[in-house]
Amino acid sequence: MTDNTKKPRRQRTWSAFGDVKRRPSEYEIVTHGTNWTTRQGRKAPLEQNPSSPANLWFRTYRDGSPLSVEDWESFRDPDKMTYRQYVAVQNEQETKVRGVLDQYADSNADARLHPRWRSVLARLFTPTRYPLHGLQQIHAYFGYMAPSAYITNAATFAAADVLRRVSLVAYRTRELQMAWPEEGFATGEREIWENDAAWQPARKAVENALVTYDWAEAFTAVNLVLLPSLDDLLLRQLREIAHANGDDLTWLLMSFLQVDSKRRDRWSGALAKFAVTEGPGNASVLQGWIDQWSPLADAAVEGLAHVLAAAPEHPHRVMDMVDAARRARAELIDQIGLAQPDTAAG
Repeated sequence: MTDNTKKPRRQRTWSAFGDVKRRPSEYEIVTHGTNWTTRQGRKAPLEQNPSSPANLWFRTYRDGSPLSVEDWESFRDPDKMTYRQYVAVQNEQETKVRGVLDQYADSNADARLHPRWRSVLARLFTPTRYPLHGLQQIHAYFGYMAPSAYITNAATFAAADVLRRVSLVAYRTRELQMAWPEEGFATGEREIWENDAAWQPARKAVENALVTYDWAEAFTAVNLVLLPSLDDLLLRQLREIAHANGDDLTWLLMSFLQVDSKRRDRWSGALAKFAVTEGPGNASVLQGWIDQWSPLADAAVEGLAHVLAAAPEHPHRVMDMVDAARRARAELIDQIGLAQPDTAAG
């Protein structure tokens, strides 16, 4: 007698993706389901008492976040970045940076910088390693807390980007100190960060973000509001004005760093748009956070714009700089389908 019972189809190696009709990409294979704190059937995120402080933290600030999606594993980074690809991309970037640094060091270009421009660098550029360290910590935090490895990996690469930026600022600071040892480079930045009036709104914004425990709000505050605003001033606008003031080295370095900034904007905008599409009510949650953090971002930009406005060449009005930063942030928020709050000064 013939057995006509249909045998179950043999599952393939990538069956964790469900009944898919295609082979997953390398990016998906090395990323999917690798966040062990979100494994199926878990009693708690961590292998300890479900009521332990660490498990309660995850339950409160990740699982209980008002930003909710049924399946965070469906999110994809638009760049599909893996660790292997990230190392290759940044190795190429660092080769270019090293060549530029060597070229300008040999020409002794810093010795020709205008005194007022050196003052701008001392107050605006070299102190940035302090807020950047804080922003790196926030990326590490919400990356660790995120509900999917697709988010964790993107945030981890972003944290590495910020650390690269800190290292580059530190290297440039040392160069300026060697060229102008009496002007406070490498020795005066902490005092500026803690006490210079121009930096205090930015300091307030970063320190408030450091104690924002909900993973999604921390992500929104930094990647959708603070960094898009500050990067427009401290990367794009500073880059243009550095070039006008004969500081071609800073101009080139800012160009390299903008590549990292734009990649962060791409995946951050895609994640926010994914949340809005997949979760009812997520648009209002994100909009509320954007409305809350935008005034802090604008105040931070305005304080620092007063320093950049003191550049001897190619001067800009302070409020024009603030408006430009707001427009840069609005471009990202518009892509998500949300609204830029009206925080412009009169």
